[in-house]
Amino acid sequence: MSDQANTDNSVINQLHSLRDYIRYAMSQFGKHQVYFGHGTDNAWDEATQLVLAAVNLPWNVNPAVLDGRLTDTEKLTVLEYISQRAVERKPLPYITRESWFCQLPFYVDERVLIPRSPIAELIENQFSPWLREGPVERVLDLCTGSGCIGIACAYAFEEAEVDLADISADAIEVSNINIHKHEMVDRVHAVESDLFSNLEGRKYDLIVSNPPYVDEADLASMPEEYDHEPELALGSGPDGLDITRKILRQANDYLTEDGLLVVEIGNSEVHMMEQYPQLPLIWLEFERGGNGVFAITAQDLLQYRDQI
Repeated sequence: MSDQANTDNSVINQLHSLRDYIRYAMSQFGKHQVYFGHGTDNAWDEATQLVLAAVNLPWNVNPAVLDGRLTDTEKLTVLEYISQRAVERKPLPYITRESWFCQLPFYVDERVLIPRSPIAELIENQFSPWLREGPVERVLDLCTGSGCIGIACAYAFEEAEVDLADISADAIEVSNINIHKHEMVDRVHAVESDLFSNLEGRKYDLIVSNPPYVDEADLASMPEEYDHEPELALGSGPDGLDITRKILRQANDYLTEDGLLVVEIGNSEVHMMEQYPQLPLIWLEFERGGNGVFAITAQDLLQYRDQI
């Protein structure tokens, strides 16, 4: 019998309730120095969600259930989940195949980034006051990944048609899963496209993008959890701005005259401010935390496009 099998049997014989396994998970997280940054920010919430998901219970189940005893089969499943999270350092949403964004559930796997953008706060406020007043007819979620930003926008703007664009065929497959999950097939459409290449002739009132933006220094120093995410969706050149520059140069051709572009660039904000101090970018602030998101109008983009 393997050492791991002996360990599992020992744990199964000593731990019995959901609460027991939540405590054990927390101990394993500490032992393996896991990083919290893909949905929760502390060991208790992470362990609780992990253990409950392993036995097919919702994260917000009545706390009285935590004292319930597990079957041996359930214990083995929980231990497997804990091993993936603590030993393999796999992010929680990749284990449970679910992540929440704008209070909405989305399917995720290793083909896409795990949703965690502060843009959710902007969507909830319908991008007010930066987006011009009036009906929003077309929205583009550029570099969409799981489709969470675009689908959340479809909820926020109930009459809008929304395109989800991504260069990755894998991401488009995941986006389509979420389009069907949210029953949005009539208004939300996934398009495999290298930025705007397959969107010719389309005009949008709002373009929102969370493109790859991690610079080389940050990419090299990220915790192990990020190794499970697609590198294509993370890095963007030495300063993290390779793709953002392309978006800024091309976006005006796809915006309506009074349209708005919103882009998240995270810590690469510092590079953007250093290199393009003349651009009239609006750096947005968030009540729930987050940084590195700017907005710029179509008119300003047109005026300064030759300086990008």
